Amino acid sequence: MPTTPQQHPAFELIRSQAIGSLNITVEEYHHKKTGAVHYHMAADNDENVFLVALRTVPHDSTGVAHILEHTALCGSEKFPVRDPFFMMIRRSLNTFMNAFTSSDWTAYPFASQNRKDFNNLLEVYLDAVFFSRLDELDFAQEGHRIEFAEADNSESDLVYKGVVFNEMKGAMSSVPSTLWQTLCKYLYPTNTYHYNSGGEPADIPDLSYQELKDFYRSHYHPSNAIFMTFGDIPAAEHHARFEEQALKRFEALDIHIHVPPEKRYLAPLRVQESYAFNEEGSSDNKTHVVMGWLFGESADLQGMLRAQLLASVLLDNSASPLQQALETTDLGSAPSPLCGLEDSMRELTFVCGLEGTEARHAEAVEQLILDTLQEVADNGVPQSQVEAVLHQLELHQREVGGDSYPFGLQLILTAMGSATHRGDPIALLNLDPVLEQLHEDIKDPNFIKQLAQDLLLNNPHRVTLVMTPDQDLAQRRDVAEATRLAAIKAQLQEQDKQKIIDQAKILADRQQQKDDESILPKVGLDDVPEDINIVDGVESLIGELPLTSYAQGTNGLVYQQIIIELPPLSDELLAIMPYYTSNLTELGIGDQDYLSTQSHQATVCGSINAYSTLRGSPDDEQAIKSYFVLSSKALARNQLAQAQLMQDTLLDVRFDELPRLRELMSQQRARRDQSVSNNGHSLAMTAASSGMSPQAALSHKLSGLQGIQTLKGLDQANQDEATLAAYGQQLQALHQLILAGKKQLLLIAEADKLTECQQTLTQLWGQHTNPGLATLQLPAIREQRKQIWVANTQVNFCAKAYPTVTSNHPDGAALTVLGGFLRNGYLHRVIREQGGAYGGGASQDNNIAAFKFYSYRDPRIVETLNDFDAAIDWLLNTEHDEEHLEQAILGVISSLDKPSSPAGEAKTAFHNTLFDRTPAQRRAFRSNVLKVTLEDLKRVTANYLKPELASLAIVTHQGTSDQLKEFAQQQQVEIITL
Repeated sequence: MPTTPQQHPAFELIRSQAIGSLNITVEEYHHKKTGAVHYHMAADNDENVFLVALRTVPHDSTGVAHILEHTALCGSEKFPVRDPFFMMIRRSLNTFMNAFTSSDWTAYPFASQNRKDFNNLLEVYLDAVFFSRLDELDFAQEGHRIEFAEADNSESDLVYKGVVFNEMKGAMSSVPSTLWQTLCKYLYPTNTYHYNSGGEPADIPDLSYQELKDFYRSHYHPSNAIFMTFGDIPAAEHHARFEEQALKRFEALDIHIHVPPEKRYLAPLRVQESYAFNEEGSSDNKTHVVMGWLFGESADLQGMLRAQLLASVLLDNSASPLQQALETTDLGSAPSPLCGLEDSMRELTFVCGLEGTEARHAEAVEQLILDTLQEVADNGVPQSQVEAVLHQLELHQREVGGDSYPFGLQLILTAMGSATHRGDPIALLNLDPVLEQLHEDIKDPNFIKQLAQDLLLNNPHRVTLVMTPDQDLAQRRDVAEATRLAAIKAQLQEQDKQKIIDQAKILADRQQQKDDESILPKVGLDDVPEDINIVDGVESLIGELPLTSYAQGTNGLVYQQIIIELPPLSDELLAIMPYYTSNLTELGIGDQDYLSTQSHQATVCGSINAYSTLRGSPDDEQAIKSYFVLSSKALARNQLAQAQLMQDTLLDVRFDELPRLRELMSQQRARRDQSVSNNGHSLAMTAASSGMSPQAALSHKLSGLQGIQTLKGLDQANQDEATLAAYGQQLQALHQLILAGKKQLLLIAEADKLTECQQTLTQLWGQHTNPGLATLQLPAIREQRKQIWVANTQVNFCAKAYPTVTSNHPDGAALTVLGGFLRNGYLHRVIREQGGAYGGGASQDNNIAAFKFYSYRDPRIVETLNDFDAAIDWLLNTEHDEEHLEQAILGVISSLDKPSSPAGEAKTAFHNTLFDRTPAQRRAFRSNVLKVTLEDLKRVTANYLKPELASLAIVTHQGTSDQLKEFAQQQQVEIITL
């Protein structure tokens, strides 16, 4: 990597700094004419990442920044098509494409391993951000509009429509989201964080088109922009494109968009508000009590890390003093999901509290928290706990991620907050010097005590928020919205009504029109790499246990797994598998209780967790393989302690800590209850396909909507001591059966560490026998299911599923391509653009041999289900062109070829082979995808997507409409209350 980067005349190099722990060199540049900032992370990595961010500081809750993020991507000067963003997703080999609206910035990131593709996307993104056309119809589609319920009938009721409007109705169905927004309203009484940057559904209709354009002009300018890049493309090459395609057309703008410091309270504040509780049954013990504090500036690196250290000391695990107090108190069911430090805003926010409590306990909850903090301030915490927290910070700093977001994007987002607030993002990435200082600081026994006193106990800017459930709030909101619309309608003249009808027709016509995609750049099948990258492992034996080892660039980390084939299990034991795996690493080991064990885990590894994994055969979805997995990661210097901890956890875990088991059940129920609003589409698809295969049925039963329903019953039953004791005995019985299963080991480390790690495993496991026992088999299933699930949500999630085939079947590849083809060509337009849902699509699941349609945060139900059927008719009865087929194939190849972290690549290769997805099988499937034809798509659609075979599932709210009830009766759909 060059020490002196090449220069582009339009940019000035401010500084360059190598960060050894991340294997990158960070370069900071300023654009001479406009003052735009560019941070480039030079790395030996061909997955190049780009992000441009604008500081966006709204002064109300109309969602202006969020709606602008959507609308800016709906056509630009150079690319005046209706939907260039989604078109480019289809014309690209990207490994990531999205846009984000945060509380005080908006960002447009993408990543690609293909240089031509990267430059294509860069051209489209730069034009979208800096030369967006902001068409008024796009504002109406993406933001909000009013239409008649029957679009051409002015006698029908008015309704609100808009993608963001419906997205935020779904987002604000989430209790944690409502809790967070309400807390911020009081913690930040005067600045932008007081408002909901995503938009409050009641406020979104107040935003005018002119206000959107004004916000764009003042905020989307290079003088307010932060560019960030990562990868092996030199900064000078980026600069040439930035300059030519955007920056040369701008002059400096005298703006300084920023968030001012919040005015401080002189005394703590306690407030009470309500949230919409839409579930049937009692609202007892459904109140949330949280406390929030403001600390100092997030751009102050030392201050931020000290706050992070204190927050982790208090909350990192069950042995941490505040976490322990919140988990074990009888005042509530679980710690609040908001617990922790939020460091993305200008000023740091620390939150803690309880859910599952009552408003009358608010003072007691507050006192519990303050007493715990006072205890820390008076007596500190064991030095080993503080050192364990620093160990976790070091491990996090060293880990090479990339399994969810590209690694480069993770680094960019880590630096984003500091860059936004004009801090030093390079220092934030290079934590080693600050960690060294913290290691010195914690030698002072008063250090943590003083932090607790100064940051929390002596800090009067504190809010205690009590959020109580209100079973009528959702209805009152619906009535208020209907009343507002009725008042608008009452004021309409005939010409106004006609204007609404005309706009609806113009928008519908525009959504139907076919844009000229050829003006957009693209990659084609010729640009697809010939082969997929699959890493190779080395197989060996440790005594009787197979070991697979991978030499990967893990930057000093070691990953270990113990894999056990699941034995035959009764339905009763299979039903508690999710709780067994989630509890296993949360309990004591041997003669140590869970608190001592949690403390020990924190000193040894970055994480240790257990899970079960099950998949159908690539030849037969009814033939399953299933495994239990215990997994961990640690710094290489701790590999011996890591391996010992893994073995001790497996062989000596104790299930006799009954109060702990009850706590864990309550916490798990709280998390699962809150999963619907963000994950309703996945839950609906799982329910719709639950009759397709043994794996599908079990997924619905254990982790789907049926699993959430079962968990509620288990949590209530375990309040009884005898039932709880029996539950502990069941977990022990399940554990003993799993221990008897056939085991193997997985090891991932850097090449020079493998031998030492293998010796450790030999020492620990070399004498263990490995009997070959019978394995779990589940009864075959191929049934139709039709269900409506009534849940706590303001919007709907719809799904349909059809029985199909597995990946090794000749039709598996065509069905996989069909999902993208239907989404690109039909579903995106009718479900999102016309229907107003936040998302919708289709996909083939080869593991369970099912093809699934879905919608996400959807204002409609029956109409969407009809659109799924119409998509099939469209496919069969329309002439399609080869380019759209190529786009769908590119989408599949992009997902198959998507890189992950070095450790993630090894885990993927190993577990695929475990389930008979060998490198040869995966390459053959990829090859078949590239050969799919339009005739194949029509054939598999006609053969498999037959209306009489469809299963369906809907997740909706309590106020189920008469139309839906009539539909349920006609279609013989079962209605289930979650």
